[in-house]
Amino acid sequence: MKRTNFPLGRIAKYALLVLIALVQVFPLVWMILFSLKSSMQVLSTGVFSLPDRLHWENYAFALRTAHVARYLANSVLVSVCTIAISTILAMNVAYAVARMRWRFRQAVLNAFLLGIMIPTQAIILPIYILMLRSHLHNKLTGIIVIYVVFSLPTGIYVLVGYLRTLPRELEEAATVDGASIYRTYFSIIVPLVSPAIATVVIFTFLAVWNEFMYAYIMLDNLEIRTLTLGILTMRTKYWTDWGPIGAGLVISSMPTILLYLFVSSKVQKSLIVGAIKG
Repeated sequence: MKRTNFPLGRIAKYALLVLIALVQVFPLVWMILFSLKSSMQVLSTGVFSLPDRLHWENYAFALRTAHVARYLANSVLVSVCTIAISTILAMNVAYAVARMRWRFRQAVLNAFLLGIMIPTQAIILPIYILMLRSHLHNKLTGIIVIYVVFSLPTGIYVLVGYLRTLPRELEEAATVDGASIYRTYFSIIVPLVSPAIATVVIFTFLAVWNEFMYAYIMLDNLEIRTLTLGILTMRTKYWTDWGPIGAGLVISSMPTILLYLFVSSKVQKSLIVGAIKG
């Protein structure tokens, strides 16, 4: 009978990977258990205690009474609009900079990339004044414009780096076959860059979905608040209902997890290709 050998190094490697996985998964499991406890149990028992019973009413309270469903819809609307607009703009700018030859293209790229080095906290006041004068304060349109502007530099940076790895012979062959620049762009370039686009989508979604500061400053109306800001309103001056807050946190985390599960393979492909060709 053949004997299987397990080197000590391999066992240690797998043990380390299991430990890292447990550390990564534990906060999510803890948050789900936290959301199923009553507020009294949260305050009276330990952090690692299990629920005395499953309080599914926390989710009903969060979605209906605390208006988490409305805040969720606002966040989805803002995120989808920001991702769509910023990705289209970033892809067009990146293609023009990386694949076309024209004067000042590097200067234009540097101007966009300067946005990465400017802290968003340093420009709150001018943006707030601009939104007031543009009549975009306290409107979802205004917050979408802000998020699009902040998302462009990172998106352009990622897409330019990926586009520069593609051989120019692809476009030359398409031109010889009679394809126009638009046909080449939509039929050849965009499908090849889809892993990088998926990376940009995830980065943009995470930044927009979890953003709090500008939403807190720009959105005063309760009807149009985003999810991160709406969960804050569940905490009152005299009492905090921790169970529904935990349910709101679980609800706010699910879209991020689902999005990553759907596009994680493309993100990994983008990073691997970039590493090999870079």
